[in-house]
Amino acid sequence: MGIFSRMTDIINSNLNSLLDSAEDPEKMIRLIVQEMEDTLVEVRSSSARVMADRKTASRRVQRLHEDMSEWEGKAKLAISKGREDLAKAALLEKQAIGEEVAAVEAELLALDEHIDQLHDEVAQLQQKLTDAKAKRKAMQMRTKTVESRLKVKRQIQRDVLDDAFDKFERFERRMDNLEGQVEAMDLGAAGQVDLASEIESLAENEKINEELSRLKEEMQSPAENSSKSE
Repeated sequence: MGIFSRMTDIINSNLNSLLDSAEDPEKMIRLIVQEMEDTLVEVRSSSARVMADRKTASRRVQRLHEDMSEWEGKAKLAISKGREDLAKAALLEKQAIGEEVAAVEAELLALDEHIDQLHDEVAQLQQKLTDAKAKRKAMQMRTKTVESRLKVKRQIQRDVLDDAFDKFERFERRMDNLEGQVEAMDLGAAGQVDLASEIESLAENEKINEELSRLKEEMQSPAENSSKSE
């Protein structure tokens, strides 16, 4: 009876509520499917034993009916021989066998009801098992879809970050190039400025020397004029 009680519990269970309350729905439904498959194997094995018992009981009923016919024939023979006492004994044997036949036939009826119940429960369990497998397959597909979407989103985010870093690196390279150009221009300009300053200094010195010579000449001229007048 434990097998059938467990099977009934599984059939009457609310699969959706089990899945909703499970921390890992996919694991829970996998365990449920495994439990259903194991129970189905046990129930079918039990059904095979019950049907074998029915065949045995059916053959026993047939043999008992044959025994009853045989004792009835013996009772008729005894009557024909004027042995009513033996005829009564034969009929008592037939009656005892008839009671056994009734018991075995009652057992056959119980076995037939049991087999019908097993057929119904196996059909229900098979349907539940099919539904559970379909749910497991759908859940696996949903899991793969979610994982794929998550992977795509992570890839997109990574691509965005990579693109941002690439832009940043390109901007840094542009700044490096611009700074290099400025520094190169400063280096060249510094050389030109120094050269121009040096040339201008030479020209300025020449003008100063000329002015100095002029002043010297002017200062010498009065002195010469003064000596001549003496």
